[in-house]
Amino acid sequence: MEILDGKKISNQIKDEIAAEVAQMKDRGEKVPHLAAILVGNDGASLTYVGSKVKACERIGFESTLVKMPSTTSELELLKKIEELNKDKEIDGFIVQLPLPKQIDTQKVLLAVDPDKDVDGFHPMNFGKMALDMSTFIPATPFGILELLERYNVQTQGKHTVVIGRSHIVGRPMSILMGRKGFPGNSTVTLTHSHTKNIDEITRQADIIISALGVPGFLKGDMVKEGVVVIDVGITRVTDETTPKGYRIVGDVEYEEVSKKASYITPVPGGVGPMTIAMLLKNTLLARERHREKAAL
Repeated sequence: MEILDGKKISNQIKDEIAAEVAQMKDRGEKVPHLAAILVGNDGASLTYVGSKVKACERIGFESTLVKMPSTTSELELLKKIEELNKDKEIDGFIVQLPLPKQIDTQKVLLAVDPDKDVDGFHPMNFGKMALDMSTFIPATPFGILELLERYNVQTQGKHTVVIGRSHIVGRPMSILMGRKGFPGNSTVTLTHSHTKNIDEITRQADIIISALGVPGFLKGDMVKEGVVVIDVGITRVTDETTPKGYRIVGDVEYEEVSKKASYITPVPGGVGPMTIAMLLKNTLLARERHREKAAL
């Protein structure tokens, strides 16, 4: 069994991007600039956005954090998005989810300029991804592809089972794993809360990507020997024995499943760090896209 170490690979990617940024600075060029809009004070969102800002500092990106109160109206947020769309200094930006209930998430995601949508959530970018066109791939699926590629995990002709059908992970992964090329060329089954006899399906899987958000959902008796397991789940579970009072756990019963797996991602330290690394990579791609447009 080999651990797919997202922390190690994400650090390699950051080092590669930092080297590119250093060369840009040597040439006197503009370095990539990533902005994030944070509405409200959700604890997990604050931590996540903080990690993104730190990552930008480490690799030499410019970063801007726009904090807005939880009482922000939809109109105020849309106005701020329009400002960032027009700001030539900013290459890419994200609107941190979830948003307060008075704001229509779909309307907000549609308002982001597709050329600055480094989260890859805009329907235009999602559509291009589905058609195998060059575009921004959502950061978490992009990170999973990168992990599979760097560990040379074979996907061609394999049976991939995706658990969960969210627009952020499950659905894009089901499309990407079936695309032509590597990683891809697998036969994909997309499962969700209405799937019957899910354990019968997972036991047939060569690769399982679980993005359900249910702690310990995938048990040892639900997988076959040699399976590749990607655990996207990340849930805080109360644990008074720890200094923080909680543990971070995934969708997979790690102790049981790891005994059968050929490759497995840990939680934490698997998919999570990769998401931030690929967001930075998308920002680098956005800068290149803007330079090409400006040169036309």
